[in-house]
Amino acid sequence: MFTLVQKNKRLIQALIILLIIPFAFFGLEAYTRATRGTDVATVDGDGITPREFNEALRVQQDRLRTAFGGQVDISAFDTPEMREAIVDSLIAERLVATEAVKSRLLVSDDTLRGVIMAMPAFQRDGHFSKPDYEALLRAQGLTEAQFEARLRYDLSVGQLRQSVAETAIASKTVATRLAALENEQRELSESLLPAGLYLDKVTLDAGQAQAYYESHKAEFLTPERARVEYLVLSSAELGKNITVTAEELQKAYAAAGSKYRVGEQRRASHILLQLPADADEAARAAVRKKAEAVLAEVQKAPARFAELAKQYSQDTGSAASGGDLGLFGRGMMVKPFEEAAFGLKAGETSGLVESEFGLHIIRVTEVQPERARPLEEVKKELTEALQRDKGRRGFVESAEAFANQVYEQADALKPVAERFKLELRKSDWITRSPRPEYGVLNNPRLLAALFSPDSLKERRNTDAVEVAPDTLVAARVTEHQAARQQSFDEVRADIEQKLRREAAVKRATEAGEAILAKLKQGEARDIKWSAARMVSRRDPGGADPAVVRTAMGLDASQPPVYFGEIRAGEGYAVYRVSKVLAAQQRADDALRQDLERLRRRAAASEYGSYVASLRARTEVTINRENFAKPQ
Repeated sequence: MFTLVQKNKRLIQALIILLIIPFAFFGLEAYTRATRGTDVATVDGDGITPREFNEALRVQQDRLRTAFGGQVDISAFDTPEMREAIVDSLIAERLVATEAVKSRLLVSDDTLRGVIMAMPAFQRDGHFSKPDYEALLRAQGLTEAQFEARLRYDLSVGQLRQSVAETAIASKTVATRLAALENEQRELSESLLPAGLYLDKVTLDAGQAQAYYESHKAEFLTPERARVEYLVLSSAELGKNITVTAEELQKAYAAAGSKYRVGEQRRASHILLQLPADADEAARAAVRKKAEAVLAEVQKAPARFAELAKQYSQDTGSAASGGDLGLFGRGMMVKPFEEAAFGLKAGETSGLVESEFGLHIIRVTEVQPERARPLEEVKKELTEALQRDKGRRGFVESAEAFANQVYEQADALKPVAERFKLELRKSDWITRSPRPEYGVLNNPRLLAALFSPDSLKERRNTDAVEVAPDTLVAARVTEHQAARQQSFDEVRADIEQKLRREAAVKRATEAGEAILAKLKQGEARDIKWSAARMVSRRDPGGADPAVVRTAMGLDASQPPVYFGEIRAGEGYAVYRVSKVLAAQQRADDALRQDLERLRRRAAASEYGSYVASLRARTEVTINRENFAKPQ
């Protein structure tokens, strides 16, 4: 039964992530419906509906919101390009699904059953729970047949996707060259010509601000807004109020087994003498000779180890503290260092140990044997885990009744709050556009429901909307204000400030470009540069990634080289690349990781080419007007 699961663990794990509640289902109706004129695209006459597109858009926005920790205005990402990319992904999914059917990639009932039983969302106490399974599906408005049909479909498509990706070949030579490019470092400095230097020199023409207002009135609309009251039903909130008994804690602690065991740990100090990977034999011999001299001093006076580390160690992170690296377990240090450190007793000092970083002299100062963390030490985290588990069960048991009552008693939320012992919360003003400060209300689907005619005119409750895993929110509008056009007098000062700032940036740009031209001609300039920073394609070092991409793309074979960038609202920045450092030779573990990254890239490219070939021989129509962003 578990053959496919065992052979395709990555595929199954990916599907579990996608299918754990909330279920991002779209397209279930695509098997039976006819093409309509509102479809966003058609694939061999089979339409992709606005509903499918909107659900895919919502899923993408939720991913972005999660990636930025909720601290982002998602509407800024809702661009025509993003919408087109989502349609392209839906077309690709439809193409591959059709091919999977043609290829007769079937999923047996036993395999389907095995995958469902392995999903954590349907388990209780480590075992599949049929009641939880049924309740979770009901909470999503799905029948078992619908869910299992979609899962069977996703598994068959996943088999085809994986088989195509596995044809990709990753070359070790290419991986090595790519790693060298990604890890090459360049020394970058900047000199900013701030727009503020030119603000006093800017004079606006008479009527310029008024003209801007007349041609940009849409910028000065006060958006439609509303105040709402709302309820949150979540496993986290339910779990907080649940009491965990001492017996339950003891049972869970015993069942955890090795989870709370801490492996043997060592505390060590070291003295590092760096040895560049590209050093020639003479340079290597010189470093080794110096390291042997330091080792002799250590062996002569072991008690002076910390003093000698401060004097000789080239590890800037630990030298100031006498070389102390703190406690570490196996797998936390590079292999040669780890083997040496775990081969010493407390108080012993190693000979010279060579790693990718150079030559080490290691002194172990403390040994902590393997131990089990006592129950008292893990009580807090174990209690929270049990509360989360109980809260999830309570959520599963309550979600359907909560959603039903919100819908059936649509004119008030107070009775729902009283039944489920929830706090009836109130918001400040919110608009249709998602914003991080809205908290749990920061959900496109929920906001769309709140600003629908049913909510605004009839003051009805919204449906219970899942805004996060195991979190339902229902809301209703208590106060509403329509959009309003601000007068010119209200916004005049802001417009004038904006226009003056833009003119100042333009002047700073002109001055900066003149300086840049002279630098490129080799003329010395009295320029105040910032402190240099090392940047690479893999690590921008705190610099603007776009600036780093430009810096890494320049021909810097004969530094220094210069370039400039307009800094929106700030001025103009001139950049200098003054040094290029080739990447050091990678250790075997790092090379294996590089090869795996290349394999993933090659697999993605292979799959993209496969989809492109399917699309080239399929009639695909895109109706952009049907997925354009509403004005």
